Amino acid sequence: MLKKIVVIGPESTGKSSLCTQLAEHFKTKWVPEYAREYLLTHGTVYQYEDLYTIAEGQIKGEENVINNMINPQPVFIDTDLTVIKVWSEFVFNKCDNRILTQIAKRPYDLYLLCNVDLPWVKDELREYPDLESRRELYLMYKDLLLNQHLPWFDIHGDYEGRLNLALAGVNSILTNIAP
Repeated sequence: MLKKIVVIGPESTGKSSLCTQLAEHFKTKWVPEYAREYLLTHGTVYQYEDLYTIAEGQIKGEENVINNMINPQPVFIDTDLTVIKVWSEFVFNKCDNRILTQIAKRPYDLYLLCNVDLPWVKDELREYPDLESRRELYLMYKDLLLNQHLPWFDIHGDYEGRLNLALAGVNSILTNIAP
């Protein structure tokens, strides 16, 4: 059975790198974060209404990868609508009900929450280099995960340590054994 594993966390916490490593390790596919594609195409100035368009693109990307899976290997998802919810609430103090409805409809098997203990890496899309904002975002994600019923793991440490923690988490759901 296909397992959907989502990698979430604040900016510059290694989500895309981790998805790439996990997909390579399990010889499977991963879903890139659609917000990056959207902002690179449409520019870095965005409005509240754009977040629903980004959410639709993320769903479409997920479904495209999942529908083209040939084997039952896990699929890794670089952010999901939870990230858009947290971002929307952090930046605009509200979230579109259509996004919340989609979050409730979309089942996942595991969340990997990337901590803010990696050094900040600047790129043209990142908005919050200060550690205080990154920690606040991390705590918003952690609060959401603590208040739901899916397994999740805190991914922290250097890149090698993060990969090892993520592998332990993924293997635990693939074998139904707690790490």
